[in-house]
Amino acid sequence: MVINYLENARQQFKYYKSLGERTFEQLEEIDLFWQPNPSSNSIAVIVNHLWGNMLSRWTDFLFTDGEKEWRNRDLEFKEVIKSKEELLQKWEAGWTCLFKALETIDQRNFNTTIYIRNQAHTPLEAINRQLAHYAYHVGQLVYIGKLVKETSWKSLSIPIGKSSDFNKTKFSKGKH
Repeated sequence: MVINYLENARQQFKYYKSLGERTFEQLEEIDLFWQPNPSSNSIAVIVNHLWGNMLSRWTDFLFTDGEKEWRNRDLEFKEVIKSKEELLQKWEAGWTCLFKALETIDQRNFNTTIYIRNQAHTPLEAINRQLAHYAYHVGQLVYIGKLVKETSWKSLSIPIGKSSDFNKTKFSKGKH
């Protein structure tokens, strides 16, 4: 079950990473800095936060608290990213850190106690916590992308009006 869970977690993280990337592909550089209103975050700010969170949570995952002393969370919510290239570099660096950390977890250390802000977690609990957190923020990225692109947005899932076609294709393949 441990191996199955870890593989499923990796697949889910990869799925959310791909949603973000498919959003970025549809956007111009200027779109990454657009905010629906002054109190909302831009895509660039959300990516900066995800990057900071991922580096903090996943660096030395099994041995040090997930809230690193060097993390400056407040700065993550400032417009520090200045280009699409920088955004993509931070995006990739965060995910790389996460996936490398996941590779260190196995049946031998799956019940290890780790800490996030001094709160005890099993690796399973920490993974679930971060999976939910990242899905939340990737959903924000996608929504902002849809707001920016309006009618030119290309759906990342089943397009509206295509559910029957999608289901027909899926069910024609049988159980798998």
